[in-house]
Amino acid sequence: METISVSDIQTHNITLTPAAAARVRSLLVERNLPDYGLRIFVSGGGCSGLQYGMALEGQPRQDDLRLGAGEVDVIIDPVSIGYLGGATIDYVDDLMGGGFKIENPNAVASCGCGHSFRTAGQADSQSSGGCDCG
Repeated sequence: METISVSDIQTHNITLTPAAAARVRSLLVERNLPDYGLRIFVSGGGCSGLQYGMALEGQPRQDDLRLGAGEVDVIIDPVSIGYLGGATIDYVDDLMGGGFKIENPNAVASCGCGHSFRTAGQADSQSSGGCDCG
């Protein structure tokens, strides 16, 4: 597994906002998972063709990138990093509810819920034009 320092995060252009880092730290403390990090990944699916996923990860794989963001490690697989270059991961908590939000400059279209997206390299026919994520 490749370990990357905080200063190298800019090389991959992944930004974890202070609000997102605080929420991850809070989750790790609540669940007593001190050596875990936040895995961010992209997989096929969703109403726009690709979808984001996040999980608390304790056993990164050999080829994962581990990005240090203060007290929080962000873990990304080599395929997902290609879709997430330049992305900002934030945590928003408002009257409508809270959750992680990814602003991704690689997305040319996204689902109304923000969990599914399409890149320029994907065919337009994969997008249903609406969000049925629920």
